[in-house]
Amino acid sequence: MLNKIIRFSLENRILVLVASVLLVIAGLYSTSKTDVDVFPDLNAPTVVIMTEAGGMATEEVEQLVTFPIETAVNGSTGVRRVRSQSTNGFSVVWVEFDWGTDIYLDRQIVSEKLAAIGDQMPAGVSAPVLGPQSSILGEVLIVSLTSKHTSQQDLRTYADWVIRPRLLSTGGVAQVSVHGGDIKEYQILVSPGKMKHFGVSLSDVMASTRGMNVNTNGGVRYKYGNEYIIRGITSTNDVEKLGTCIVKKNGESVITLADVADIKVGNQSPKLGVGSERAKPAVLLTVTKQPNTSTIDLTKHLDLALEDLHKTLPEDVHISTDIFRQADFIESSIDNVQKSLIEGAIFVVIILMLFLANVRTTVISLVTIPLSFLVAMIVLNALGISINTMTLGGLAIAIGSLVDDAIVDVENVYKHIRQNRELPESERMPIIELVYNASREVRMPILNSTLIIVVSFAPLFFLSGMEGRMLIPLGIAFVTALMASTLVALTLTPVLCSYLLGKSNGEMGKEAFVAVWLKGYYQRALTWVLGHTRWVIGSTAVLLVAALGIFFSLGSSFLPKFNEGSFTINISSLPGISLEESDSIGARAERLLLQVPEITTVARKTGRAELDEHALGVNVSEIEAPFKLKDRGHEEVQNDVRQRLSVLAGANIEIGQPISHRIDAMLSGTQASIAIKLFGTDLNRMFTIGNQIKNACQDIEGIADLNVEQQIERPELKIVPRRELLVRNGITLPEFNEFLAVNLAGETVSQVYEAGRAFNLVVKAANYDEINDLVIDTQDGRKVPLSDVADIISSAGPNTINRENVQRKIVISANTSGRALSDVVADIKEAVSEEVQLPEGYHVEYGGQFESQESASRVLYLTCILAIIVIFCLLFMQFRNAMEAGVILLNLPLALIGGIFAIVFTTGEISIPAVIGFISLFGIATRNGMLLITEYKRLRTEEGKSIRQAIIEGSLSRLNPILMTALTSALALVPLALGGDLPGNEIQSPMAKVILGGLISSTLLNAFIVPIIYEKISNRHNRGIQHV
Repeated sequence: MLNKIIRFSLENRILVLVASVLLVIAGLYSTSKTDVDVFPDLNAPTVVIMTEAGGMATEEVEQLVTFPIETAVNGSTGVRRVRSQSTNGFSVVWVEFDWGTDIYLDRQIVSEKLAAIGDQMPAGVSAPVLGPQSSILGEVLIVSLTSKHTSQQDLRTYADWVIRPRLLSTGGVAQVSVHGGDIKEYQILVSPGKMKHFGVSLSDVMASTRGMNVNTNGGVRYKYGNEYIIRGITSTNDVEKLGTCIVKKNGESVITLADVADIKVGNQSPKLGVGSERAKPAVLLTVTKQPNTSTIDLTKHLDLALEDLHKTLPEDVHISTDIFRQADFIESSIDNVQKSLIEGAIFVVIILMLFLANVRTTVISLVTIPLSFLVAMIVLNALGISINTMTLGGLAIAIGSLVDDAIVDVENVYKHIRQNRELPESERMPIIELVYNASREVRMPILNSTLIIVVSFAPLFFLSGMEGRMLIPLGIAFVTALMASTLVALTLTPVLCSYLLGKSNGEMGKEAFVAVWLKGYYQRALTWVLGHTRWVIGSTAVLLVAALGIFFSLGSSFLPKFNEGSFTINISSLPGISLEESDSIGARAERLLLQVPEITTVARKTGRAELDEHALGVNVSEIEAPFKLKDRGHEEVQNDVRQRLSVLAGANIEIGQPISHRIDAMLSGTQASIAIKLFGTDLNRMFTIGNQIKNACQDIEGIADLNVEQQIERPELKIVPRRELLVRNGITLPEFNEFLAVNLAGETVSQVYEAGRAFNLVVKAANYDEINDLVIDTQDGRKVPLSDVADIISSAGPNTINRENVQRKIVISANTSGRALSDVVADIKEAVSEEVQLPEGYHVEYGGQFESQESASRVLYLTCILAIIVIFCLLFMQFRNAMEAGVILLNLPLALIGGIFAIVFTTGEISIPAVIGFISLFGIATRNGMLLITEYKRLRTEEGKSIRQAIIEGSLSRLNPILMTALTSALALVPLALGGDLPGNEIQSPMAKVILGGLISSTLLNAFIVPIIYEKISNRHNRGIQHV
């Protein structure tokens, strides 16, 4: 089959060349059409249900809103976990589905379940709303509006009515949430004193104001052959006109609304949150993109829209977009990986030139790289995978291996041509026949070595969950590029060899100086080693045992730390604190951050926006702080930030990064890499146990940002009616409830329209000093103080109630600093089990990155064993000899030695990418052994050499291709290995380090250990035959 492919290519050379050119054009076209993103789509299919329950206390929200919704969606098809958060006036439920389910089907399932519970929602609670369909890394841009003279109310109005609709109309935007500023509303502030004076009751006011500012329709009138539409215009935005409306008729006189109430334009209260930029008030707009949308393209469109909008805004309004731009991180990441790719390719060229000392052979070998890349791009585009740091990383790791097949072929053809030239003119072979014979010799090692590398990458495809989503595209890119390079080596390479190498007239060039020089030294070393076998094998065994000993003592982590160029800092103070107080703590934190020289700007959100799934209480601030590293490293700057913020008394501080922080939130529902979840029933008791767990973990080495969720109680005022007094005064319970709702919370009775913008018209009590002073209407028209018919009690209630799978939970969260994640988690588990006694009905679960790491490691280690068995079978099929296949597999432990030491001297911990590095090493390392053994067999069978002769001649003739393939694979990885702290390279860097270390050790040791073992086995085999 392979012979036919090679023969066909050589007989149809023009066809092969034309096909290659077409492939290049197709590849370039599909590359231009592929999206660019930072990571593959990591989104766990999640549907967010949000319900605004104006002014309801947390416990009521949990019982009346969250619980019915949770019960309805729990147990739906494919639901993996249901999380919820109930807070004052707001409920959010996250329904997480199994990986790989269709998100639109999931939304359909949730919508159907919600339709069934529509009637169960209490009065005054708006219908549950599904959050927009977005992705975890969906926040692409934060836009900030600041101004010196324009009021916060006007800024907020511009944001809501001018900027937000324009941004939402940009294709690919899922949601724009507006944070901060003052929301404009028209207020009717009723005065209890004036109402008492005029004898007007609350029900009179409500009857005249409900639905007051609405136009009416008077049908149609026909006259003079025309059709006139009749409109009753009763709506107005003039405050004075709103006041001239009758509330009560008293015989002859009438009492208007303006007599008993002040009507004015004011700010909505209570405010849900505030925004700030560089410690000055601002309105922040957060833009979230839809899934499968190119972040870079979308950001360009948004920039154009904002530029256009800026012209229409007042002069002093400043729009800034540099607080958080995901596109910048993507561009710098992609640039870094591309740079590593190009530098890797340059190394490959240098190696080829040194060893082949011939421009033509180098060009033929290099043609493989662009062709293989473009084939990989066509496949990725067809599978709907974006160009991201993972797919580019796969190509960067493959770059050295891509040239290998072509090198083996070219090198062999070149050697044959040189031998052919030495023959007399009459005996020389025609060039096509010669290339065919030379390519045929190495076709099996070429194909088998590719199959082995593909098999060694197979474990990647068994990963599930987030790690699978992240790493499988890397495997796809690597494997498709490698398969393409093999195809090129069997078709295009022989064709190019026949064209370019057959033409050179006169003498063929001598072997390259480097190759001759190395062979001289290698021959001496090999002869010495074959005479001192015990010493060499013994010292290698010692190295291997030491490496394995170190391997099992190393800590492990899930993914390496990213360098995103921005901090996301969460500051939570005590619940029950006012928004003003929380705002001043946040502003102080901003000023402290601006003192750090590396930090370029800061922006802060305190509290939440309307219908925003990041339901932060007013006691929580989230700060984005982009930075540029100068003289100090990432870790140093982070520690400096921690140190400076530690002066904020009574505040919990967590420092993360935008993307890592969101990945953590998706994995465990907590924005930290370790989440200790305590489940129970009594919130106060859970908080006490939570603090016991915190104290138990306090002194563990390497733990940072250890916090217990601030789930302590906040102050409340309870107004409890004395029912017998209500009965005596003829006040019904609905009247009593309406009195409280209207006077204290305010009721939206209508809308006021201004040039197409709608603002709420709200009725509430004017300023009052004490709730006791409010007066309530009795049945006979008297007015009595509220304190006469109700008790006003000061008490406390929960701030937020978090639940998971219909159980209340409280989370103790932590990050790690300077120590491997697995070690810290092991210590935490030990400390908690020893020092914390859990009461009946309470239990602890651990979640976070390490869960994913443990499951990923298990899968990888299991599939790795399977891969080694398959590799052995492939080798056995080629050599039909278990001994020889075993000798080749010796390369695996030899590769382990270098890989392990590479980790020890660099990161010091085994992350999932490092494990994948080891797996891919196995495939790359077996290739060298195969080349040696095939050559030994050929020399012994075809040329009848003795064992020792075959070993020395075979090793020398294969030294060139082995060193070239190993060096191209290794040096192509140097830029990735060295640039590990650059954005974008963080995940590929541990892989590159492991492969680099392993290649160096396996190539050096393979050159000596394989010949020794092969000689021993063959001699024993021969002696066995002689005995027989």
